[in-house]
Amino acid sequence: METPWEYRYAYRTQAMKSSAIREILKLTQQPEIISLAGGLPAPKVFPVKEFQEAAYKVLEENPERALQYGTTEGYLPLREMIAERSARFGLNVNPANISITSGSQQALDLIGRLFVNRGDRIIVETPSYLGALQAWDAYGAEYIPIPMDEEGMITSELEKALRKGAKFIYVLPNFQNPSGVTLSLKRRQELVKLADQYGTPIIEDDPYGQIRFEGEHLPPVAVVDSQFRGETGNNYDGNVIYLSTFSKLLAPGLRIAWAIGPESVMRRMVQAKQGADLHTSSFNQMAVYEVGKNNFLDKHVEIIRATYKERRDAMLEAMDELFPPEVKWTHPEGGMFLFVTLPKGLDAAVLLEKAVKKSVAYVPGGVFHPDGGGENTMRLNFSFSDPDTIREGIARLGQMLKEEIYVK
Repeated sequence: METPWEYRYAYRTQAMKSSAIREILKLTQQPEIISLAGGLPAPKVFPVKEFQEAAYKVLEENPERALQYGTTEGYLPLREMIAERSARFGLNVNPANISITSGSQQALDLIGRLFVNRGDRIIVETPSYLGALQAWDAYGAEYIPIPMDEEGMITSELEKALRKGAKFIYVLPNFQNPSGVTLSLKRRQELVKLADQYGTPIIEDDPYGQIRFEGEHLPPVAVVDSQFRGETGNNYDGNVIYLSTFSKLLAPGLRIAWAIGPESVMRRMVQAKQGADLHTSSFNQMAVYEVGKNNFLDKHVEIIRATYKERRDAMLEAMDELFPPEVKWTHPEGGMFLFVTLPKGLDAAVLLEKAVKKSVAYVPGGVFHPDGGGENTMRLNFSFSDPDTIREGIARLGQMLKEEIYVK
Protein backbone atom coordinates (compact mmCIF):
# COMPACT_ATOMS: atom_id res chain seq x y z
CA MET A 1 0.00 0.00 0.00
CA GLU A 2 1.42 3.37 -1.03
CA THR A 3 1.50 6.21 1.49
CA PRO A 4 1.67 9.99 0.95
CA TRP A 5 5.37 9.80 1.81
CA GLU A 6 6.17 7.92 -1.40
CA TYR A 7 5.69 11.07 -3.48
CA ARG A 8 7.67 13.40 -1.24
CA TYR A 9 11.21 12.00 -1.21
CA ALA A 10 13.88 14.31 -2.63
CA TYR A 11 15.35 13.45 -6.04
CA ARG A 12 18.67 12.61 -4.41
CA THR A 13 17.11 9.63 -2.63
CA GLN A 14 16.84 7.89 -5.99
CA ALA A 15 20.62 7.42 -5.87
CA MET A 16 20.63 6.14 -2.29
CA LYS A 17 21.23 2.44 -1.80
CA SER A 18 21.57 0.27 1.27
CA SER A 19 25.12 -0.71 2.07
CA ALA A 20 25.73 -4.15 0.61
CA ILE A 21 28.06 -4.90 3.51
CA ARG A 22 25.45 -3.95 6.11
CA GLU A 23 22.91 -6.15 4.38
CA ILE A 24 25.34 -9.08 4.36
CA LEU A 25 26.07 -8.60 8.05
CA LYS A 26 22.37 -9.18 8.74
CA LEU A 27 22.84 -12.67 7.28
CA THR A 28 25.69 -13.43 9.61
CA GLN A 29 24.00 -12.90 12.95
CA GLN A 30 23.54 -16.62 13.45
CA PRO A 31 26.21 -17.81 15.89
CA GLU A 32 27.24 -20.75 13.67
CA ILE A 33 28.28 -18.47 10.79
CA ILE A 34 31.92 -17.37 10.66
CA SER A 35 31.87 -13.87 9.23
CA LEU A 36 34.90 -12.74 7.24
CA ALA A 37 32.70 -9.98 5.84
CA GLY A 38 32.59 -7.05 8.24
CA GLY A 39 35.29 -4.42 8.59
CA LEU A 40 35.32 -4.79 12.35
CA PRO A 41 38.29 -4.15 14.65
CA ALA A 42 39.06 -6.83 17.21
CA PRO A 43 37.13 -6.24 20.46
CA LYS A 44 40.08 -7.90 22.18
CA VAL A 45 42.17 -4.76 21.63
CA PHE A 46 39.61 -2.20 22.86
CA PRO A 47 41.20 -0.30 25.79
CA VAL A 48 38.23 -0.85 28.09
CA LYS A 49 40.04 -0.18 31.38
CA GLU A 50 41.54 3.05 30.07
CA PHE A 51 38.14 4.30 28.92
CA GLN A 52 36.56 3.43 32.26
CA GLU A 53 39.21 5.54 34.00
CA ALA A 54 38.93 8.34 31.43
CA ALA A 55 35.13 8.48 31.69
CA TYR A 56 35.33 8.76 35.48
CA LYS A 57 38.01 11.46 35.30
CA VAL A 58 36.12 13.53 32.71
CA LEU A 59 32.88 13.41 34.71
CA GLU A 60 34.67 14.03 38.01
CA GLU A 61 36.80 16.98 36.87
CA ASN A 62 34.82 18.67 34.11
CA PRO A 63 31.23 17.38 33.93
CA GLU A 64 29.74 20.69 32.81
CA ARG A 65 31.87 20.81 29.69
CA ALA A 66 31.64 17.09 28.94
CA LEU A 67 27.84 17.07 29.03
CA GLN A 68 27.29 20.48 27.41
CA TYR A 69 27.16 21.61 23.79
CA GLY A 70 30.62 22.15 22.31
CA THR A 71 32.28 23.93 19.42
CA THR A 72 31.70 22.54 15.94
CA GLU A 73 35.44 22.48 15.21
CA GLY A 74 36.02 20.06 18.06
CA TYR A 75 37.62 19.88 21.49
CA LEU A 76 40.78 22.00 21.32
CA PRO A 77 43.09 19.74 23.39
CA LEU A 78 42.13 16.82 21.14
CA ARG A 79 42.90 18.83 18.00
CA GLU A 80 46.22 19.88 19.53
CA MET A 81 47.04 16.24 20.24
CA ILE A 82 46.19 15.31 16.63
CA ALA A 83 48.40 18.14 15.35
CA GLU A 84 51.30 16.91 17.49
CA ARG A 85 50.90 13.32 16.29
CA SER A 86 50.56 14.43 12.66
CA ALA A 87 53.89 16.24 12.91
CA ARG A 88 55.57 12.93 13.75
CA PHE A 89 54.55 11.68 10.31
CA GLY A 90 55.76 14.85 8.61
CA LEU A 91 52.42 16.65 8.34
CA ASN A 92 52.87 20.02 10.03
CA VAL A 93 49.52 21.56 10.91
CA ASN A 94 47.86 23.62 13.61
CA PRO A 95 44.47 23.11 15.28
CA ALA A 96 42.80 25.47 12.80
CA ASN A 97 43.68 22.94 10.07
CA ILE A 98 41.76 20.21 11.94
CA SER A 99 38.04 19.52 12.19
CA ILE A 100 36.64 16.72 14.39
CA THR A 101 33.89 14.66 12.77
CA SER A 102 31.49 11.93 13.90
CA GLY A 103 33.46 9.16 12.25
CA SER A 104 35.22 9.33 8.88
CA GLN A 105 31.91 8.53 7.24
CA GLN A 106 30.60 11.94 8.29
CA ALA A 107 33.72 13.57 6.86
CA LEU A 108 33.04 11.88 3.52
CA ASP A 109 29.43 13.08 3.59
CA LEU A 110 30.49 16.64 4.44
CA ILE A 111 32.92 16.58 1.53
CA GLY A 112 29.99 15.58 -0.67
CA ARG A 113 27.94 18.49 0.68
CA LEU A 114 30.75 20.94 0.07
CA PHE A 115 32.01 19.89 -3.32
CA VAL A 116 29.74 17.53 -5.25
CA ASN A 117 27.05 18.80 -7.61
CA ARG A 118 24.91 16.36 -9.59
CA GLY A 119 26.96 15.06 -12.50
CA ASP A 120 30.35 16.01 -11.02
CA ARG A 121 33.06 13.48 -11.76
CA ILE A 122 35.28 12.00 -9.06
CA ILE A 123 38.42 10.01 -9.87
CA VAL A 124 38.55 6.87 -7.73
CA GLU A 125 40.53 3.67 -7.54
CA THR A 126 38.72 0.59 -8.69
CA PRO A 127 37.94 -1.21 -6.50
CA SER A 128 37.23 1.62 -4.04
CA TYR A 129 35.80 2.09 -0.55
CA LEU A 130 32.06 1.43 -0.63
CA GLY A 131 31.29 3.96 2.12
CA ALA A 132 32.67 6.83 0.04
CA LEU A 133 30.73 5.77 -3.04
CA GLN A 134 27.58 5.48 -0.95
CA ALA A 135 28.10 8.97 0.54
CA TRP A 136 28.67 10.67 -2.81
CA ASP A 137 26.03 8.76 -4.75
CA ALA A 138 23.45 10.73 -2.77
CA TYR A 139 24.83 13.96 -4.24
CA GLY A 140 24.68 12.68 -7.81
CA ALA A 141 28.38 11.99 -8.29
CA GLU A 142 29.73 10.18 -11.32
CA TYR A 143 33.01 8.29 -11.21
CA ILE A 144 36.13 7.95 -13.32
CA PRO A 145 37.68 4.68 -12.13
CA ILE A 146 41.43 4.06 -12.31
CA PRO A 147 42.60 0.42 -12.18
CA MET A 148 45.00 -0.84 -9.53
CA ASP A 149 47.85 -3.33 -9.32
CA GLU A 150 50.19 -4.42 -6.52
CA GLU A 151 51.51 -0.82 -6.24
CA GLY A 152 48.08 0.77 -5.93
CA MET A 153 46.42 3.16 -8.35
CA ILE A 154 48.07 2.91 -11.78
CA THR A 155 49.08 6.54 -12.12
CA SER A 156 50.06 6.13 -15.78
CA GLU A 157 46.28 5.94 -16.37
CA LEU A 158 45.61 9.07 -14.33
CA GLU A 159 46.43 11.84 -16.80
CA LYS A 160 43.91 10.53 -19.33
CA ALA A 161 41.28 10.62 -16.60
CA LEU A 162 42.25 14.12 -15.48
CA ARG A 163 41.69 15.42 -19.00
CA LYS A 164 38.02 14.46 -18.66
CA GLY A 165 37.63 16.94 -15.82
CA ALA A 166 37.18 15.87 -12.20
CA LYS A 167 36.10 17.66 -9.04
CA PHE A 168 38.72 15.76 -7.03
CA ILE A 169 40.71 12.51 -6.73
CA TYR A 170 39.84 10.07 -3.95
CA VAL A 171 42.53 7.67 -2.77
CA LEU A 172 43.14 5.27 0.14
CA PRO A 173 46.93 4.95 -0.01
CA ASN A 174 47.58 2.55 2.87
CA PHE A 175 46.27 -1.04 2.99
CA GLN A 176 43.33 0.00 0.89
CA ASN A 177 39.78 -1.07 1.66
CA PRO A 178 38.92 -3.44 0.00
CA SER A 179 42.12 -4.56 -1.72
CA GLY A 180 44.68 -4.29 1.10
CA VAL A 181 47.12 -2.79 -1.43
CA THR A 182 49.45 0.14 -0.60
CA LEU A 183 50.22 2.99 -3.00
CA SER A 184 53.98 3.04 -3.65
CA LEU A 185 56.08 6.14 -2.90
CA LYS A 186 56.82 6.68 -6.58
CA ARG A 187 53.13 6.66 -7.41
CA ARG A 188 52.33 9.00 -4.51
CA GLN A 189 54.78 11.44 -6.03
CA GLU A 190 53.30 10.99 -9.50
CA LEU A 191 49.78 11.45 -8.11
CA VAL A 192 50.72 14.74 -6.41
CA LYS A 193 52.53 16.05 -9.47
CA LEU A 194 49.67 15.29 -11.86
CA ALA A 195 47.04 16.64 -9.47
CA ASP A 196 49.00 19.88 -9.22
CA GLN A 197 49.47 20.06 -12.98
CA TYR A 198 45.72 19.78 -13.61
CA GLY A 199 44.64 21.79 -10.56
CA THR A 200 42.68 18.87 -9.10
CA PRO A 201 42.49 18.43 -5.31
CA ILE A 202 43.03 15.07 -3.56
CA ILE A 203 40.98 13.48 -0.78
CA GLU A 204 43.32 11.15 1.15
CA ASP A 205 41.43 8.64 3.29
CA ASP A 206 43.84 7.02 5.75
CA PRO A 207 42.09 5.03 8.49
CA TYR A 208 44.69 2.23 8.53
CA GLY A 209 48.00 4.06 8.03
CA GLN A 210 49.28 3.44 11.55
CA ILE A 211 48.39 -0.26 11.47
CA ARG A 212 51.46 -1.34 9.50
CA PHE A 213 53.05 -4.58 10.63
CA GLU A 214 55.36 -5.26 7.70
CA GLY A 215 57.51 -3.13 5.38
CA GLU A 216 58.62 0.50 5.58
CA HIS A 217 56.41 3.44 6.57
CA LEU A 218 55.49 5.65 3.62
CA PRO A 219 54.72 9.37 3.97
CA PRO A 220 51.05 10.38 3.64
CA VAL A 221 50.06 11.87 0.29
CA ALA A 222 49.49 15.16 2.15
CA VAL A 223 53.15 15.12 3.23
CA VAL A 224 54.32 14.37 -0.32
CA ASP A 225 52.17 17.30 -1.44
CA SER A 226 53.73 19.62 1.16
CA GLN A 227 57.22 18.59 0.08
CA PHE A 228 56.32 19.11 -3.57
CA ARG A 229 55.12 22.63 -2.80
CA GLY A 230 58.08 23.42 -0.54
CA GLU A 231 55.77 24.39 2.31
CA THR A 232 57.25 25.35 5.68
CA GLY A 233 55.65 26.14 9.00
CA ASN A 234 52.60 24.51 10.49
CA ASN A 235 49.77 26.23 8.59
CA TYR A 236 48.89 23.61 5.98
CA ASP A 237 47.55 25.16 2.78
CA GLY A 238 48.05 22.36 0.29
CA ASN A 239 46.11 20.40 -2.31
CA VAL A 240 45.03 17.50 -0.05
CA ILE A 241 42.27 16.97 2.49
CA TYR A 242 43.51 14.23 4.82
CA LEU A 243 41.05 12.03 6.73
CA SER A 244 41.72 9.62 9.57
CA THR A 245 39.95 8.14 12.58
CA PHE A 246 40.21 6.77 16.09
CA SER A 247 37.83 3.97 15.11
CA LYS A 248 40.72 1.70 14.15
CA LEU A 249 43.11 2.92 16.88
CA LEU A 250 40.80 2.96 19.92
CA ALA A 251 37.17 1.96 19.32
CA PRO A 252 34.69 2.51 16.47
CA GLY A 253 31.65 2.97 18.70
CA LEU A 254 32.93 6.36 19.84
CA ARG A 255 32.63 7.81 16.30
CA ILE A 256 35.58 10.19 16.59
CA ALA A 257 37.54 11.05 13.44
CA TRP A 258 39.18 14.09 11.95
CA ALA A 259 39.84 15.98 8.73
CA ILE A 260 42.96 18.02 8.00
CA GLY A 261 43.01 20.68 5.31
CA PRO A 262 43.57 24.36 4.56
CA GLU A 263 41.94 26.66 7.11
CA SER A 264 39.55 28.06 4.50
CA VAL A 265 38.29 24.55 3.69
CA MET A 266 37.95 23.62 7.37
CA ARG A 267 35.81 26.72 7.97
CA ARG A 268 33.49 25.56 5.20
CA MET A 269 33.42 22.05 6.65
CA VAL A 270 32.43 23.49 10.02
CA GLN A 271 29.52 25.31 8.37
CA ALA A 272 28.39 22.09 6.69
CA LYS A 273 28.68 20.15 9.96
CA GLN A 274 26.60 22.73 11.83
CA GLY A 275 23.69 21.77 9.59
CA ALA A 276 24.26 18.08 10.29
CA ASP A 277 24.79 17.59 14.02
CA LEU A 278 26.11 20.89 15.47
CA HIS A 279 29.14 19.11 16.91
CA THR A 280 30.60 15.71 17.70
CA SER A 281 29.94 14.36 21.20
CA SER A 282 31.80 16.49 23.76
CA PHE A 283 32.03 13.63 26.23
CA ASN A 284 33.45 11.21 23.65
CA GLN A 285 36.04 13.73 22.45
CA MET A 286 37.21 14.44 25.99
CA ALA A 287 37.39 10.72 26.82
CA VAL A 288 39.42 10.02 23.67
CA TYR A 289 41.79 12.83 24.60
CA GLU A 290 42.26 11.47 28.13
CA VAL A 291 42.99 7.99 26.81
CA GLY A 292 45.18 9.11 23.91
CA LYS A 293 47.40 11.65 25.65
CA ASN A 294 50.80 10.90 27.21
CA ASN A 295 51.74 8.63 24.29
CA PHE A 296 49.30 5.86 25.24
CA LEU A 297 48.42 5.51 21.55
CA ASP A 298 52.00 4.57 20.68
CA LYS A 299 51.93 1.61 23.07
CA HIS A 300 48.40 0.61 22.16
CA VAL A 301 49.04 0.63 18.41
CA GLU A 302 51.81 -1.92 18.95
CA ILE A 303 49.24 -4.30 20.47
CA ILE A 304 46.92 -3.79 17.50
CA ARG A 305 49.74 -4.42 15.03
CA ALA A 306 50.82 -7.62 16.73
CA THR A 307 47.24 -8.90 16.97
CA TYR A 308 46.36 -8.16 13.36
CA LYS A 309 49.63 -9.53 12.02
CA GLU A 310 48.99 -12.84 13.77
CA ARG A 311 45.50 -12.97 12.26
CA ARG A 312 46.64 -11.95 8.78
CA ASP A 313 49.34 -14.61 8.88
CA ALA A 314 46.78 -17.20 9.96
CA MET A 315 44.57 -16.30 7.02
CA LEU A 316 47.38 -16.30 4.47
CA GLU A 317 48.72 -19.65 5.70
CA ALA A 318 45.26 -21.23 5.64
CA MET A 319 44.59 -19.91 2.13
CA ASP A 320 47.91 -21.27 0.88
CA GLU A 321 46.97 -24.68 2.24
CA LEU A 322 43.22 -24.86 1.66
CA PHE A 323 42.31 -22.71 -1.37
CA PRO A 324 42.44 -24.08 -4.94
CA PRO A 325 45.60 -22.97 -6.78
CA GLU A 326 43.44 -21.19 -9.37
CA VAL A 327 42.45 -18.63 -6.72
CA LYS A 328 44.73 -15.60 -6.14
CA TRP A 329 44.85 -12.96 -3.38
CA THR A 330 46.68 -9.86 -2.20
CA HIS A 331 49.29 -9.79 0.58
CA PRO A 332 48.58 -6.69 2.71
CA GLU A 333 51.37 -5.21 4.79
CA GLY A 334 48.88 -3.86 7.32
CA GLY A 335 45.27 -2.88 7.80
CA MET A 336 42.34 -5.25 8.04
CA PHE A 337 41.54 -6.74 4.62
CA LEU A 338 42.76 -8.77 1.71
CA PHE A 339 41.19 -9.22 -1.72
CA VAL A 340 40.61 -12.52 -3.49
CA THR A 341 40.36 -13.07 -7.25
CA LEU A 342 38.51 -16.17 -8.43
CA PRO A 343 38.83 -17.78 -11.87
CA LYS A 344 36.90 -15.92 -14.55
CA GLY A 345 33.33 -17.08 -14.90
CA LEU A 346 32.73 -17.41 -11.15
CA ASP A 347 30.47 -14.81 -9.55
CA ALA A 348 31.24 -14.18 -5.89
CA ALA A 349 27.78 -12.66 -5.30
CA VAL A 350 26.11 -15.85 -6.55
CA LEU A 351 28.50 -18.02 -4.53
CA LEU A 352 27.79 -16.13 -1.30
CA GLU A 353 24.55 -18.05 -0.79
CA LYS A 354 26.47 -21.33 -1.06
CA ALA A 355 29.11 -20.04 1.35
CA VAL A 356 26.47 -19.09 3.91
CA LYS A 357 25.10 -22.64 3.68
CA LYS A 358 28.57 -23.75 4.77
CA SER A 359 28.34 -21.19 7.60
CA VAL A 360 30.93 -18.71 6.32
CA ALA A 361 30.46 -15.23 4.82
CA TYR A 362 32.45 -12.63 2.86
CA VAL A 363 31.75 -9.49 0.85
CA PRO A 364 31.46 -9.94 -2.95
CA GLY A 365 33.93 -7.66 -4.69
CA GLY A 366 31.56 -6.28 -7.32
CA VAL A 367 30.07 -3.73 -4.90
CA PHE A 368 33.43 -1.95 -4.70
CA HIS A 369 33.57 -1.28 -8.45
CA PRO A 370 31.68 1.91 -9.39
CA ASP A 371 31.93 1.06 -13.09
CA GLY A 372 30.76 -2.53 -12.73
CA GLY A 373 33.01 -5.55 -12.98
CA GLY A 374 34.82 -7.37 -10.21
CA GLU A 375 32.22 -10.14 -10.16
CA ASN A 376 34.92 -12.76 -9.60
CA THR A 377 36.40 -11.04 -6.54
CA MET A 378 35.70 -10.99 -2.81
CA ARG A 379 36.91 -9.10 0.25
CA LEU A 380 37.98 -10.97 3.38
CA ASN A 381 38.48 -9.40 6.80
CA PHE A 382 41.16 -10.81 9.12
CA SER A 383 41.08 -8.32 12.02
CA PHE A 384 37.92 -9.47 13.80
CA SER A 385 38.26 -13.24 14.30
CA ASP A 386 40.91 -15.15 16.23
CA PRO A 387 43.36 -17.38 14.29
CA ASP A 388 41.51 -20.64 14.96
CA THR A 389 38.21 -19.17 13.77
CA ILE A 390 39.92 -17.73 10.68
CA ARG A 391 41.38 -21.11 9.80
CA GLU A 392 38.00 -22.81 10.13
CA GLY A 393 36.34 -20.09 8.06
CA ILE A 394 38.94 -20.43 5.30
CA ALA A 395 38.51 -24.21 5.38
CA ARG A 396 34.76 -23.86 4.80
CA LEU A 397 35.28 -21.28 2.08
CA GLY A 398 37.99 -23.35 0.43
CA GLN A 399 35.73 -26.41 0.33
CA MET A 400 32.97 -24.39 -1.34
CA LEU A 401 35.41 -23.03 -3.95
CA LYS A 402 36.80 -26.50 -4.70
CA GLU A 403 33.30 -27.78 -5.29
CA GLU A 404 32.58 -24.91 -7.69
CA ILE A 405 35.86 -25.14 -9.60
CA TYR A 406 36.36 -28.91 -9.78
CA VAL A 407 33.01 -30.62 -9.35
CA LYS A 408 31.27 -28.58 -12.03
